[in-house]
Amino acid sequence: MFSRGWSRHFSVDLPFVRFARNTLVLSLAGLAPVLTVYVLLAPGLWRHLAASDVGLGRFVRQIATNGLPVVFVINMLGLLFHAQMRREGLSPVRILAIDISARIGAFIAPHMLIYPASALLFGSFGGDPLQALSVVAPTLSQSAAFPNLSGVYLYATLASALT
Repeated sequence: MFSRGWSRHFSVDLPFVRFARNTLVLSLAGLAPVLTVYVLLAPGLWRHLAASDVGLGRFVRQIATNGLPVVFVINMLGLLFHAQMRREGLSPVRILAIDISARIGAFIAPHMLIYPASALLFGSFGGDPLQALSVVAPTLSQSAAFPNLSGVYLYATLASALT
């Protein structure tokens, strides 16, 4: 799975700050192309973002406060688990089972924190944290179909999942 060159950038032996920096770079590298495709495919989105400073600002805020943290957390946990499991000599089947379970949890948990926080901090979801929580499940259940930004975040984590 991990090539020798790749694993040296995501080794559990690295200082935490270097590992986090490498994970951030990987997260941005995974997020940028998927986000670009999403913006180009969503009808009228590119035109709206180009024409509206307010819309662009809110879009960038959404990516910075929800998207990048979610992608970073999933990548960080996935890479840490994977490196540790390789070190322990676990079989690829066990690594895959643990990895999938961890990524699902790591995809859901930050959304359950970020959505209510966005309601309180930015007035999203009508400023109601309970309403924000109520939309987490339906929003995330649609992610694989790519109809919303959560789909962008899901697919942006594939770079680390495929290692």
